[in-house]
Amino acid sequence: MSGRSVEVTLTKAGRTKIRYPAEVLVEDGARLSVRAPWAAEGVRDFGFVRFEPGDVFVEHYWSDRWYTVKEVWSAEGSLKGWYCDITRPAVIGGSGVVVEDLDLDLWVSADGSEVLRLDEDEFAASGLAASDPEAAERAVVALDELEVLGREGLVELLR
Repeated sequence: MSGRSVEVTLTKAGRTKIRYPAEVLVEDGARLSVRAPWAAEGVRDFGFVRFEPGDVFVEHYWSDRWYTVKEVWSAEGSLKGWYCDITRPAVIGGSGVVVEDLDLDLWVSADGSEVLRLDEDEFAASGLAASDPEAAERAVVALDELEVLGREGLVELLR
């Protein structure tokens, strides 16, 4: 049911990284889309994009895919781009969604001119390839898939 409030929980290495409320936009079986304001403190400047108070994230989670896609909108309503987290498939329940971050990320600028693979060094250092080789392989495949989608038009994935 759209309009209701849920909680988004992002975990990493067994610990809660961040938890925040969000408004449901779409619930469609294996997919949940929500809207939430920038939930962290202050500004986070990545060099290629700044996340800051007033930004709005439209986040898409799937229980059958190894990634999440977050549309990043400025306070003024312009699309900054898409920040994609490689995760285990989301656990979607009545009260919210829980996802486990696997360290790999992808940024796609609003105009599609930048498609950046991020945090591959963190992923390598995480030890996932040794502790859960199947998950590590799925994570790399998901990143490759998202990179292709980013270059071809990520918006189509969200329709």
